Amino acid sequence: MIDYGSILNNFKNKHILIIGDVILDHFIWGNVDRISPEAPVPVVDVVGETYLLGGAGNVANNITALGAKASILGVTGSDHRTKVLDELFREKNINREGLVKDERPTTIKTRVIAHNQQVVRFDRENREVIGNKAFKAITAYISERISSFDAIIVSDYKKGVITPRLMNYIIEKAKPLDLFIAVDPKVGHFHYYKNVSLITPNKKEASEGSGITIKDDASLEKAGFDLYHKLQCDSVLITRGDEGMSLFTREEAHHIPTVARNVYDVTGAGDTVISAYTLAAVSGADMLQSTVIANHAAGIVVGELGTATTTIKQILKSIDIL
Repeated sequence: MIDYGSILNNFKNKHILIIGDVILDHFIWGNVDRISPEAPVPVVDVVGETYLLGGAGNVANNITALGAKASILGVTGSDHRTKVLDELFREKNINREGLVKDERPTTIKTRVIAHNQQVVRFDRENREVIGNKAFKAITAYISERISSFDAIIVSDYKKGVITPRLMNYIIEKAKPLDLFIAVDPKVGHFHYYKNVSLITPNKKEASEGSGITIKDDASLEKAGFDLYHKLQCDSVLITRGDEGMSLFTREEAHHIPTVARNVYDVTGAGDTVISAYTLAAVSGADMLQSTVIANHAAGIVVGELGTATTTIKQILKSIDIL
């Protein structure tokens, strides 16, 4: 019998480095009961606003929620939003010493929500590749501290931090230490991720990354194995929303149905999946066991509205061994 309790209990001894695009999620909440006389648009009466960690920051948030230690490595601007990010990282007990200030604005996504519906979203960001100064600061951090981590998660949101040059550096430094490297990929960047331990595309990303339209089980398996062989990684985990997830290894495909009772919101579910799988993989679980744990973690967060995290206690209860 698999001792999932012992695996999950090992999470607290792990330290994960999250490298990628740090995003500040800004929510403006309000009500709409009239149309503007100036243009055919709703007038939102604002009643409040909140800030949350997004992008790589939300992965780090998931890691700490699961009881492990997280360090974030990425780029922010030197604007007032950086102070908001710093406070959020401090609240979540996430090590932010690796945040590099650059001559670009802090990436922020502002969503206006009225009556539980998104009215509009506007983004303030610079998607250009980071400059040499920021790159050197990031690689210096990796070089000096990589031996203190149990795994690396690369969270690529295509905002300029993750490049072939940086991925090559990460792999070059991590492989001699046998460090687990997991990647949450972005379409257009799949060729960056060769020789990593795990990639976790959703079905749409897997389809576009492999060039194979996923429309049934046969095409799903063709796409999964195509990515596995093309990227020469240890495993490919394709998340399929309310259909569950599929794990592809050298010779096998494992299709795991969802355990979610209700699916209210998939926002941030991918961050939960890669966090739970990575922690399980470095805590004594094999690839299939790590997938089972990640599947239960995802089933919990999609049952809640908004970007959510889960805990070891909730996962144990979901697996029904608490």
